[in-house]
Amino acid sequence: MAIAVVVLIGTFGMAPLLKTNFFDQGEQQVLTVKQELEPGTSLAATDARARKVEQLLAGTEGVKDYQVTVGSSGFMAAFGGGTDTNQASYQVMLEDSASFEDVRDHIEDGLKKLSGIGSTTVAAGDGFGSQDLSVVVKAADAGVLRTAAEQVRAAVAGLDDVTDVTSDLSQSVPRISVAANAKAAAAGFDEQSLGAAVTQAVRGTTAAKAVLDDTERDVVITSARPATTLAQLRALPLGPVKLGDIATVRLVDGPVAMTRIDGRRAATVTARPTGDNTGAVSADLTSKLDALKLPAGATAEIGGVSQDQDDAFKNLALAMLAAIAIVFMLLVATFRSLVQPLILLVSIPFAATGAIGLLIATGTPMGVPAMIGMLMLIGIVVTNAIVLIDLINQYRGQGYGVVEAVVEGGRHRLRPILMTALATVFALLPMALGVTGEGGFIAQPLAVVVIGGLITSTLLTLLLVPTLYAMVELRKERRAQKRTAKKRSAGPEKAPEPAGV
Repeated sequence: MAIAVVVLIGTFGMAPLLKTNFFDQGEQQVLTVKQELEPGTSLAATDARARKVEQLLAGTEGVKDYQVTVGSSGFMAAFGGGTDTNQASYQVMLEDSASFEDVRDHIEDGLKKLSGIGSTTVAAGDGFGSQDLSVVVKAADAGVLRTAAEQVRAAVAGLDDVTDVTSDLSQSVPRISVAANAKAAAAGFDEQSLGAAVTQAVRGTTAAKAVLDDTERDVVITSARPATTLAQLRALPLGPVKLGDIATVRLVDGPVAMTRIDGRRAATVTARPTGDNTGAVSADLTSKLDALKLPAGATAEIGGVSQDQDDAFKNLALAMLAAIAIVFMLLVATFRSLVQPLILLVSIPFAATGAIGLLIATGTPMGVPAMIGMLMLIGIVVTNAIVLIDLINQYRGQGYGVVEAVVEGGRHRLRPILMTALATVFALLPMALGVTGEGGFIAQPLAVVVIGGLITSTLLTLLLVPTLYAMVELRKERRAQKRTAKKRSAGPEKAPEPAGV
């Protein structure tokens, strides 16, 4: 019992050494490279600069083939979406013998040496879900939001194990602003009519719809000489006056996109963790955000993979508690006792000893797959204890004493319990060693947890459970013997004498 207590304390002591994440990316065979140029860059200019990146990929050792997409594609392109003409994305397939880390580092070093390619990011291409950290900043005022977002971005960039820190407010796209002045009304123009005239001169006006090749298309009327420069727009004739005479035409910067959450302006700061201990990075990020003094009216909330991880861990923890409660109720109904089921459930916390220990020894993070393995252990580790206790109860029903029944039950169940545990451990070894191919990022942590937990729980089933059973049952027998002895010492009760006549 003393050893068991020490082991349990050691289990809690090992917990801070455990790495945590949402999903392990595992060994990847696909890289994703994203390239972003200045907002407003044309599709042709983006394509020309993307060829520099293509030359780098073509000359990188370990790259099997790659595919590049410049601008919009798929759904957005089909419906005329073209706002991302300044972006290019690359899907890079690696050779089977290539190392993901080596190829990624080589590409990142090569991209840093290229000039005029804008900003680039390199990430795993076939992992499970997004692994980026994100912080959502909210504020009612645009200026307050920009100040708070910059504070948060600087705080995130100060973390040790993150890279590619970006804010969706950090970029702006040049826009032409046309504002009517005092002369516009005298010329017969208001804001609406002035806007229609400028739109006609720049984009044209949709006049009708026509069906061509079974496809409905817009009929757009455009000017024979559309304005393509700021000077041409100022010189746009509007009857007897020019646009520059009745309006202020200037180039201004504006955000690429504006997001509102619950009616408040919002900005998102994202970062990519470089290691596999996402939980530690999230904890550091939380402490940095708590120390920030944001402007009045601004708030910052952690989202992304940190929020996904917290939600998943909470839900799985509740599932474990529910599983333990269900197992306990079934055991109570089977053994018709409250004490024996509690003895059987002792194996569950000690299963965590081997699971956590093996995760730390192998450097495997505790993620969703590992938590699912913990959930599986609840049913697996109790099975051996049920088989042992049931046989002991049978021997006691045959007249054996507590110690004799425990010894006989342990002797007859030792081989089956060990064989069952070893068979399960060896069956899971290929998964734990990562030789199962696809899906290894899920299978490996799950197998490591089950193997480690099964080893320690089996040993405790054979040692601690019989010990606790003997202690509880011997104490019950001693209490029963004391009650019997008290009754005997009191003697039989005397019958009342008959009343006299």
